[in-house]
Amino acid sequence: MSESTTAALERIATIVGPKGIVAPEDAAPLLRDERGLYRGAAALVVRPKSTEECAAVVRVCHDARIGIVPQGGNTGYCGGATPFDGERRQILLSLARLDRVREIDAVGFTMTAEAGVVLARAQEAAREQGLLFPLSMGSEGSAQIGGALSTNAGGLAVLRYGTMRELMLGIEAVLPNGGVLSELKSLRKDNTGYDLKALFAGAEGTLGVITAAVLKLFPAPRSRATAWAAVASVDAACRLLGDARRESGDEVVSAEYVSRRSLDLVLRHVEGARNPIGTPAEHYVLLELASADADDALRAKLVRVLEAGLAGGDILDAAVPESEAQRRSLWQLRERVPEAERRNGGSVKHDVSVRISRIPDFIARAERELEKLAPHRLSIYGHVGDGNLHFNVLPPAGQSIEAFRDAAGEAFSERVHDLAASFGGSFSAEHGVGLLKKPELERYESPVALELMRALKAALDPRGIMNPGKLL
Repeated sequence: MSESTTAALERIATIVGPKGIVAPEDAAPLLRDERGLYRGAAALVVRPKSTEECAAVVRVCHDARIGIVPQGGNTGYCGGATPFDGERRQILLSLARLDRVREIDAVGFTMTAEAGVVLARAQEAAREQGLLFPLSMGSEGSAQIGGALSTNAGGLAVLRYGTMRELMLGIEAVLPNGGVLSELKSLRKDNTGYDLKALFAGAEGTLGVITAAVLKLFPAPRSRATAWAAVASVDAACRLLGDARRESGDEVVSAEYVSRRSLDLVLRHVEGARNPIGTPAEHYVLLELASADADDALRAKLVRVLEAGLAGGDILDAAVPESEAQRRSLWQLRERVPEAERRNGGSVKHDVSVRISRIPDFIARAERELEKLAPHRLSIYGHVGDGNLHFNVLPPAGQSIEAFRDAAGEAFSERVHDLAASFGGSFSAEHGVGLLKKPELERYESPVALELMRALKAALDPRGIMNPGKLL
């Protein structure tokens, strides 16, 4: 390490003080990604406590040409928050100490929260005001606002409320030169030039460091109505979604598809999990409505949808919970599929999206195409409400995931992603690009779009210090 780099790191340590530096013996969990695919290293792990400290740290790194890897809750699947300390030294910049909910506007239905606020805490803060912060996903107990914005997280309620980009009204971000973009506006209308805040949503920390944001809130639902339905086909699952939206006046919050193969993994590996439906089926939908209506009124809408589906043959059988505990048991069947895959030995994951109307054709084509490659098993589930499928491939019984991935993982991923592209879809619906999917971005994104992305990166970060090696 050069003397100039050493001096710069010493200045950073002075800026944040002892509480702002993570000791090397405590840094290991922050240097490993969520899935254990990447283990990195950093010259320093830094935790500033304010936007001002963050900006001062970035200025030092800019002047010394030290790479900066921003990190939220470190729950990403693509290695985007893992530092790799090569020739150009890098620091890991954790936003965990920027953890204040600065304001809740109960009249304008907004929340101003710092980047390190955990999603569950944001939900709780909104709930205390009788409001709803709608982003919900399996990692909400550790994922943070800044990371969710940087990856444009989606989750379980995109159908009703949108992704993080759509939930953001304003932003505060430290630019690569240490300047601070302070656009914490709570305005629903602001037609004054470029939408600068949108640049940072989905940029994965390559254009700057998000330190705070203004987020949309919504009225807290007074009632929810949930059903676990066995359906006749994937086409029937998609029709059920459309019928439910029309019948309820678009009060559908979530519509989750679970294949029999994914459900079997949960029933096998998750203690206490059980299928509430005895009727054999290959396809299931978890449907949830939410409303300001009284419970009986919303439940009546759901029942009408289910009765129509049963009469028309799309629904084979259905279960409607009578308690919150029963509702949670239904959600467990969907939410714990990834855990069940891990306990089963792991999978080659694919996070694709296509138009909802094309989901049935995509699944049928993908199953046929993959049969040509090598013996395997499938776990197919996801957010049918927004066209996002987790089309995961498991090794055949008796083969380790490592051996399977080495022998055929790349071929399976290429075939799934090629097919998604041919359907006008995306190879990354909600998990981002990071390091893992950089080759896919080069392969599937248009040359014009890539050129524009690189031009934006060069304009904002000409020294290339922001999350180097990720995304582009």
